[in-house]
Formats: sequence, C-alpha cells, structure tokens
Amino acid sequence: MTPTSELPLKRTPLHAAHLRAGARMVPFGGWDMPVQYAGLKAEHQAVREAAGVFDVSHMGEFRIQGAGALAFLQHVTPNDVSKLRPGRAQYNWLPNDAGGLVDDIYIYMVGENEYLMVVNASNIDKDWAHLQAHVGTFDVQLSNESDRWALLAVQGPKAAAILQPHVDVDLSSKKKNAYFAAKLFGFDVMLARTGYTGEDGFEVFVDASEAETVWDKLLAIGVTPAGLGARDTLRLEAGFPLYGHEFGDDIHPLSSHYGWVVKDKAHHGRDALRQPAAQKLIGLKLEKVPVREGYPVLQGGQVVGHVTSGTSSPTLGHPIALALVRADAAEATDFEVEVRGKSHPATRTAVPFYQP
Repeated sequence: MTPTSELPLKRTPLHAAHLRAGARMVPFGGWDMPVQYAGLKAEHQAVREAAGVFDVSHMGEFRIQGAGALAFLQHVTPNDVSKLRPGRAQYNWLPNDAGGLVDDIYIYMVGENEYLMVVNASNIDKDWAHLQAHVGTFDVQLSNESDRWALLAVQGPKAAAILQPHVDVDLSSKKKNAYFAAKLFGFDVMLARTGYTGEDGFEVFVDASEAETVWDKLLAIGVTPAGLGARDTLRLEAGFPLYGHEFGDDIHPLSSHYGWVVKDKAHHGRDALRQPAAQKLIGLKLEKVPVREGYPVLQGGQVVGHVTSGTSSPTLGHPIALALVRADAAEATDFEVEVRGKSHPATRTAVPFYQP
C-alpha cells in the first residue's frame, strides 16, 4: 500500500478560492487545507469580535434513514438520540469496545426516520466501516454523502446580524443546535446553529457545486476568511476536545469534562466506557513559554501526564494547554511542563479558558 504521506492530497470545493484569498496551504488529515490567510491572530480576533468563515468541507456526512434509524443510532452512540426532534442537532460519540472512541460526531435530525451525521475528516473511512459493521438486523439505510456537501462555518458574535439580510429565515428565532432549511444569497442550503469556536454562529451545508460562489459572497459582505490555525486556537480557548489529541481509540473519553454525553441506556461499548478513567483532562495556564502536544507534565519532579494541546492564547495573552494526567494527581494546583529539558511552572485552571 502507498503510505498516506505519499498519496495525493484531497482538495475541498473551495481550494481555488483559498488560493485567490492568499491562503497558506498545509497538509491536514490527507487534505490540502488553508492554515491562515492574513494571519492567525487577525483571524482569531475577527471571530471573537465580529465574524469569520472556515472551510470545513473536509468533514464527512452520512445520511441514516429507515424505520430503524433511531434504534440504530441509539445502539452505536451513548447520548440519547430519542431526545432529538426534526430540526435539532446533538453532539455525540461513537464508542469502540475497548473504552475509547471511534470518533466524536454531530447528529442532525432531518425528519421522521432520517438523520445526518457529521464526522471528522480523518475518520471518514473508519467511521463508515464501523457503522456498516453494526447495521446487523436494523432496518436502516446508510449513505455516504461526504462528496455531495461543502460545509462552511460562519462564526462570531456578529454572525447572525451579518447573515440576516441575506437569508429568508428569521435567525433570531433559531436557538443553539437548530438545524433548518434556508436560502442564502438565493442558494438552497441547510443551516445549523452550531460551531467549534465557543462563539455564536452557523454552519452552512451547501451543494459542493455552489460552495465557491457562496464563499465569495460571504467575503464580499465582510466575513473574514479564517484558517486551521485560528480554528485551533479558538477551540482550545473554548476547551473543546479535538479527536486525535484529547479523544482517540485508546483514550478514555470520560477523562474529559464531557461525561454528560453518556446517558443511562444500552449501547455498543457501554461496559468498557463505564470503567473508571485512569487519567483526567485538565486545563493549564503558563506565564510565558508555549507548550505543545506530547510535552511531559510533572508534579514534584515526577512525570504524571502529558500535554494534549497547547497554544499561546491570542485572547488571554498567555500560554494555555490541555493535559491528560493521572487521576490521582489531577486535583493539584501546581504542575510543571518540561520544554526541551527545562521545567516551567503551570497552574491548573478552569476549562473553558475563555467564555464570550
């Protein structure tokens, strides 16, 4: 087999638009993606103060239909999908049978017996195989629509005000996790009041063939293009876990602050998921030195864990990090992070690091 690093990078429908906007492109999960345009700090600030738009078209979309769709989703996820109603969305997980996650996902209820699942880009093939393996006798039909959709995330405190003159729906009537049809600049789209930045905003599901026109129109009305760099600093300030860092096949998800996802119901992987987590995810604040994934976290000179994500927070003005540490060490206040052989003091702090 050809190593992944040697495979041609996939491109989203907005690739040409990114190049026109002067984006610096980088490989990400097998995709050629924009990491920044004008600069990470400017893009981060635009989302915190006004509105920015991210291309997240590399994410995967699966449609789940049939009389057994709800029962199937209840089986493969720990959150209670029966609480959804048409036009509502829910954060959820796909647990494996070893106490880790196949992926973390979002589920949108389209209508009776019909749902849309959005999955992480690097996990599309793995998630699809996992779902197929669990269809069994459920009366359900699965379709992979990842190539059909482009997905744009318009995020920021002014997102609704900026979009409102260009949509045919009263956005003020739509609460968080709403999912609804609309016309945006005259194009038929699905909008969801969801996002990954900690700010208000809308994710726009648009036909791949129309995505570039919609993107250009968003930029024309003053929405700032933002890349993966700002997306990561924004999500980290908001304390959002990222698959492959805070979640993974071999990371117990209940080490995180997302225990609310698991409801009291039968589902695949239930027994393993309910075993006590040996580690706990904590937030750390440092004074000057930014830290990165994999850096050792120490307590009293002894390694008790490692950094899973770290950055210098553009909003707060100092370095922040998420770290997985031993559960018996997690309640302490003072830690150190080792950077190139030298220890730097770190203080445990509440997560999220920043709330609008």
